[in-house]
Amino acid sequence: MTDTQHTTLIAARNLGKRVETAAGPLDILTGIDLEIRAQEAVSIVGVSGSGKSTVLGLLAGLDLPSSGEVFLSHYRLNDLDEDGRARVRGELVGFVFQSFQLLPGLTALENVMLPLELLGAQTPRDHATELLDRVGLAARVTHYPKQLSGGEQQRVAIARAFATEPAILFADEPTGNLDNVTGERIIDLLFRLNRDNGTTLVLVTHDEHVAGRCERLVRLEAGRIIEDEHNPSLRGTK
Repeated sequence: MTDTQHTTLIAARNLGKRVETAAGPLDILTGIDLEIRAQEAVSIVGVSGSGKSTVLGLLAGLDLPSSGEVFLSHYRLNDLDEDGRARVRGELVGFVFQSFQLLPGLTALENVMLPLELLGAQTPRDHATELLDRVGLAARVTHYPKQLSGGEQQRVAIARAFATEPAILFADEPTGNLDNVTGERIIDLLFRLNRDNGTTLVLVTHDEHVAGRCERLVRLEAGRIIEDEHNPSLRGTK
């Protein structure tokens, strides 16, 4: 294992999230301690309402914790305002969501080009075209999201997520809106690109089969980590 793989890329310390409800304060997360090393593939699992998407949002800096702290690489997210956290995400992070989150007025090519253009890339069209070819959509680059199937839209979303070569990829139920066969193909693609790019993958899923493809599983229950185990069947495969 290289020194890079020993590096802690994501760290949460005593993380908590409390929201106010009509019935009073509700603790969604309590005492979350989690470290994820560079190039790990980690699944976060749990039943609906266990807090797994909340954890992902806090680790990615999309929301701030009520208590505790989060580090992405050398950045302490608690110290940054919304613009600062957005800059860190632009530097380090890619996202794949259940709902695809493509811009409907842009073609597949333009959706993938967008993050490259925001970063001032020299040849965004060439790079986006290459990525769409890698995900099997070379013939669909001029199509708009409404002209694509769900599986095709998710492949565009994956190409967009990898466009900036992020150190970290957060995936929130990436197969949730897809049938089983299409979902399996999307997961195959996600893990292949993740492996090829040496990216750190944090995958939120309710699907135990998908979770089992990660080398490490973190299980939440009622906002607490109740299990954090490495997958013995994958040990030593990376």
